Amino acid sequence: MTGAPTQAELDAARLVLDRMGVTAEDLLNSVKPPAPTFAEYIPVVAAAVSDGTRRAYSPYWNRVLDQWADISLSDRTPTDIQRLVQHIKANLTVRRNTRNGNSAAEHLIAALRCLYRHAVNDELVDERSNPAAKVPKPRRQPSNRRA
Repeated sequence: MTGAPTQAELDAARLVLDRMGVTAEDLLNSVKPPAPTFAEYIPVVAAAVSDGTRRAYSPYWNRVLDQWADISLSDRTPTDIQRLVQHIKANLTVRRNTRNGNSAAEHLIAALRCLYRHAVNDELVDERSNPAAKVPKPRRQPSNRRA
């Protein structure tokens, strides 16, 4: 639509809204507040999860805070998460049992899924726009234990 709506178009919109039981005020008042930043929301989720979950995910939430503290939860995309996974894998501490950072990547994605699952439950982020759910976890490597 390039110009102002015609009277017929306005009447049609009013008719549709009337049949749905929605008023113009409902549309104006339905603006949702912006999603919180990671720095605001991670402590909320950390307080809501069990001690074991907090111990497992806190290192990864801290890395998210290092990178995205002042960014809104709704401003991240699956590509941003993949980029953070690659950053974590590239900067990991190499130990004798390190397996190219696959476990770190898997745990980071699980920590973000937990965070976004709480955000969806709190209606801060729409379930369809949950970026963590769209990022696949890396495939597990076969065990290197031998008999």
